[in-house]
Amino acid sequence: MEAAAGEVRHWNAEVNGVSIHVAEQGPADGPAVLLIHGFPELWLSWRHQMAALAARGFRALAPDLRGYGDSSVPTDPAAYSILHIVGDLVALLDHLRLPKVFMVGHDWGAHVAWHLCLFRPDRVRAAVILGIPYFPRGPRPITESFAKLGDGFYINQFQEPGRAERAFSRYDVATVLKKFYALEIDELIAPPGVEIIDFLQTPSSPPPWMTEEELGQYAEKFQKTGFTGPMNYYRMLETNWRLTAPWTGAKIIVPVKFILSKNDVGLQSLGTEKYVNSGGLKSYVPNLEVSIMEGHHFLQQEKAERVNSEILSFLDKFASEEASA
Repeated sequence: MEAAAGEVRHWNAEVNGVSIHVAEQGPADGPAVLLIHGFPELWLSWRHQMAALAARGFRALAPDLRGYGDSSVPTDPAAYSILHIVGDLVALLDHLRLPKVFMVGHDWGAHVAWHLCLFRPDRVRAAVILGIPYFPRGPRPITESFAKLGDGFYINQFQEPGRAERAFSRYDVATVLKKFYALEIDELIAPPGVEIIDFLQTPSSPPPWMTEEELGQYAEKFQKTGFTGPMNYYRMLETNWRLTAPWTGAKIIVPVKFILSKNDVGLQSLGTEKYVNSGGLKSYVPNLEVSIMEGHHFLQQEKAERVNSEILSFLDKFASEEASA
């Protein structure tokens, strides 16, 4: 399949005031699929999906989000609001002259994908979103809810400028990444007085779904960029709440397949499972399909074939509609 899919092509585009690195695979005239990574990841997290999409005739486009990999890393935390991140993607579509695309997102990339659907439904044909459901804007910032989980909750530790970076610096970059990639705990909450990176177990090797060489590729990029850019996404959560006031109560009208992993981290603290299973998510995303599967947080790598099959079966419905239109 990989050979039939062709090589991965790399390029950078100057868009929205930053340089965005994009990995591309598949025919340039195929239906475009934008794949949005999460934390602490890169375009590389989509390697299995890119090959599968390309082999099926889709044009897979996986950017490094701002702050990551070979994209620009702005120093100002305010440059990491959800409007900036979604703005980069809209500008990227304009740069490619793509009026409408399919979209796939995971983790922070899921949050970004939901907001691209919310802000610009005219640009998204359909989306497959993994792990993080759409939570509508509440009457108070979500950071207030997180505060109740205590100082050990990872997002609370990430709020304070420099704190997580100092804790991470006690380890080499590859070890920091291995600690996150090996996540199989229910909640990312450290005991009192303990930094989350110290609380996470230190595996001797990468998880079974990642080679040492792949881990090295991730580590090389995070060694270059550091972790402050990615941390700034978390530090803008309260700002994002203020900026998204105009979309209070808005529904997401794009067709979405949401994939939930049974053993993902945070299902309880975020209330994810109950929210999805009770129909809460569907009340805000009326054109919704839900698929629940075995697996942990980094699902598209751990269960690549199953995720590929879920993505392709969903996108094929819309691609065939377009072909017959």
